[in-house]
Amino acid sequence: MSSFQGIWVPIVTPFADGAIDFAALRRLSSHLLDSGVAGLVVCGTTGEAAALDKDEQLAVLDAVLETAPAGRVIMGLAGNHLKSLLSLQQQILKRPVAALLVPAPYYIRPSQAALESFFHSVADASSVPIIVYDIPYRTGVTLQQSTLLNIVRHPRIKAVKDCGGNLENTLALLASGDVEVLCGEDLQLFSALCLGACGAIAASAHIRPERFVQLLQQVQAQQLHAARATFLQLVPMIQALFAEPNPAPVKALLAHQGLIEPQLRAPMQDCGQATAERLQNLLASL
Repeated sequence: MSSFQGIWVPIVTPFADGAIDFAALRRLSSHLLDSGVAGLVVCGTTGEAAALDKDEQLAVLDAVLETAPAGRVIMGLAGNHLKSLLSLQQQILKRPVAALLVPAPYYIRPSQAALESFFHSVADASSVPIIVYDIPYRTGVTLQQSTLLNIVRHPRIKAVKDCGGNLENTLALLASGDVEVLCGEDLQLFSALCLGACGAIAASAHIRPERFVQLLQQVQAQQLHAARATFLQLVPMIQALFAEPNPAPVKALLAHQGLIEPQLRAPMQDCGQATAERLQNLLASL
């Protein structure tokens, strides 16, 4: 089985004057990789992929691949027009990506049988592993446990980014042995790791990424008292980073660190001043 163990950061897409800031993107990529994270997820939700056209998504991927070693980049692939999605997939697969992160088709709310067919169609067309992105509060569709377990039996589906909010599904995935589970809800990171998740795709790991890596290492070493203490130190920051819609707070704090500009693309809005100041105070205490 391909291993996606570790802390993966769903990297933001920096903007300057409305355009992608490629210099800042490369700088941020190097900063995060130097911190010891397992790798980067490009064009996920945190990367504002929905605000990027297909050419921009590929350009962002290419820029990250300039700084990231082979095997340390996962690419997001989302959409509800299957033919277009598979066409973009083939363009992505010309690049050396470690995997594709794929959510259910959004907005159209397909049946459970259609969801299974969708994921298997994407997996059949892929030359790299697929990570199922289970996030019903964004897609509008819930993957039932039986459907999820059927989907992950496909030999090319190797992991699930678990944002489903259903502990029974999480436990069933862990018990199945068919896939690795990556925590996708940052506040559930400690409990997910203790249950057996192999790591996380965590937006909050943009900030003090080395602390998230330390937390994972402590759990793996069965140093649970120390791991719990590390996690509880991170909790106020994690909570504040989601006080406004992601990735506005993350971008505000990265801008405070001098890594990017704090800009988002409409209809998303920049982080409010009160939240930004709170984040700066929390950062100083970590």
